[in-house]
Amino acid sequence: MSHSAQEPIDRIDERGAAASALACLDRCLPLLGSPPDGLPDDLLRPLWHCVAEGGADWTDRLAGVRARVADVADVADVADAGAGQGPAAAGPAGAVVRDMLAAAPSGWEGAALRAWAGVCAAAALDVHERLGGGPLADGEERRQAQILDFLADAPAAAAGLRPVLEVSAEGRRVLRAVVSRRGRGA
Repeated sequence: MSHSAQEPIDRIDERGAAASALACLDRCLPLLGSPPDGLPDDLLRPLWHCVAEGGADWTDRLAGVRARVADVADVADVADAGAGQGPAAAGPAGAVVRDMLAAAPSGWEGAALRAWAGVCAAAALDVHERLGGGPLADGEERRQAQILDFLADAPAAAAGLRPVLEVSAEGRRVLRAVVSRRGRGA
C-alpha cells in the first residue's frame, strides 16, 4: 500500500474503514471470474448494507459472503480437476481476493477494520501492479485516494457511500476488461 493511503485510513472511523476495504475488495472481484462461472457484481451488497447501517449484523453477513466465495472456489476446483483448468477463482489471482475477504475482522471494531482496510489497499494495488502496472496501478491508487477523500468528507452519512460505490464500480469494470483481455491472450 502506498504511504499516501495509510495515513487517511488511520484517521477514518469504523464505517469508513470497512467501506474502504470493501471498495478494494469490490474492485478486485473480477479476479474470481464473471457470471455465470464467477461471482456476481452484487456479491458484497449485504456487507455494503451493513456498512450503511453502522455495522449491524456484520458477523452474519460476512459469513454469508465468505460462504458464497467458498462455493465458487469449490466449483472452480471441480472444473479444474475435470477439464485441466477452472475459472480464475482457482488461480493465484483469485487467491488474493479470497485472502482479502479472509482478512476481514469478524467483529465491527475500528482498529481491526482499519488494519483490514490497509491490507486490502495494499493487496489491490499489488494486483494492479502485477497485471500491468503503469496506468493500471496509477488508476487504482487514484481510486483509493478518491474513496478515502469521500469517506473523510462524509463519515457519518450513508449517502456518502454512493460515490464510493460508483468509483469502485468503475475500477471493477477496468479490471474486468484487463482480465478478459488476458484471458483471450491479447
